[in-house]
Amino acid sequence: MKAFRRAALFFLLLLPACATIPAARPPAAGNYAWATFDARGIAASGASGLADRTAGRRLTIDDPVRIASITKLHVGLGVMRLVEHHRLDLNRDVSDYLGWPLRNPAFPDRPITLRLLLSHRSSLRDGIDYALPLGATLRQALGAPEAWDKDHPPGTYFRYANLGFPVVASVMEAATGERFDRLMDRLVIRPLRLDACFNWTTCSEARVARAVVLYAPDGSAVKDDLHGRGPACPVVPAADGSCAWETAPLASNGALLSPQGGLRISVRDLAKVGQMLLRNGRLPGGGRFLSEASLSETRSLAWRFDGANGDSEQNFYCGYGLAMQVLGQCPPGDDPFGDGRPLVGHAGDAYGLRSGLWIDRARGIGIAYFATGLGDDPPRGRSAYRVIEEWLAAKLKRR
Repeated sequence: MKAFRRAALFFLLLLPACATIPAARPPAAGNYAWATFDARGIAASGASGLADRTAGRRLTIDDPVRIASITKLHVGLGVMRLVEHHRLDLNRDVSDYLGWPLRNPAFPDRPITLRLLLSHRSSLRDGIDYALPLGATLRQALGAPEAWDKDHPPGTYFRYANLGFPVVASVMEAATGERFDRLMDRLVIRPLRLDACFNWTTCSEARVARAVVLYAPDGSAVKDDLHGRGPACPVVPAADGSCAWETAPLASNGALLSPQGGLRISVRDLAKVGQMLLRNGRLPGGGRFLSEASLSETRSLAWRFDGANGDSEQNFYCGYGLAMQVLGQCPPGDDPFGDGRPLVGHAGDAYGLRSGLWIDRARGIGIAYFATGLGDDPPRGRSAYRVIEEWLAAKLKRR
């Protein structure tokens, strides 16, 4: 009995120390990957779950996933490179590039610019399906009154709109004569040495074979269940089921290759993008990806929520630059990190995935993450973000 008491006392004395050793468990079942980094490289990383349940393939930080709206940040970087090359002007009426008048029918005298599109102040709204099929044209689709905010003219109101990025992609194609996926490969993906692509069109077979399948909570596959092969049709097929997508006229349908959310990229490669941002636009081997002035413009507040000048979606969006979110403008709502600091980056949400790429410039650190299999409405956290996002954000140790 005395021996038992001594053993029990020894165990109780150990408990406080042992309790600090294990990391907190994730708040929900599912698959996730994350990496923290500084300007030099990855500091820590982790992954859990399966990338492909049928194959039994485990998830790693090197597996590409449809990263959702973090895609917009990458498109914004491509636009800024074209601005630096004098191929695009942020303040020019995009009708000049498109060759047809892009106007909110309620405000026909108000021009719409790339600056307004990238900052979600163009007066476009997601009142129509922004995944336009092959054969459709953006000009025809935007003729629907439901595509527009009839109460607020361009430049006066923030409303997050996926629909604006097919317009941006069409403008990019019109200005360069290059197809959007190839243009992004040339402007962003190859210079940053990313193994990434849009809708799998420019990815290698080896990359496709590592695709992360997106599942619903019931286990059914909802996106990218590729079985090691590229998709038979990487765009929304035409109404008759045909898929001659490579012959589609340039600049006619910028939605085809999903500029609003269709980037397939791994956590490791997201971290590379974050490292470039922390290096103020410098490439790791020397040279520049973007000037400091251009990056400053993307992360500077084009819009800040004041309670009446936009739809913050319950304080999820309270600060926005050019295709870049600015956190900490109305904490605790827009603050999954819980400290009110003004981080920059972007969140993503689609097909049961939640994702984030966030940079703390003052401290020179950042984090990239995603979690899948969450469904449309995973448990909410103390902020406007979900519990799983706050749990992953906490991986970024900040002093």
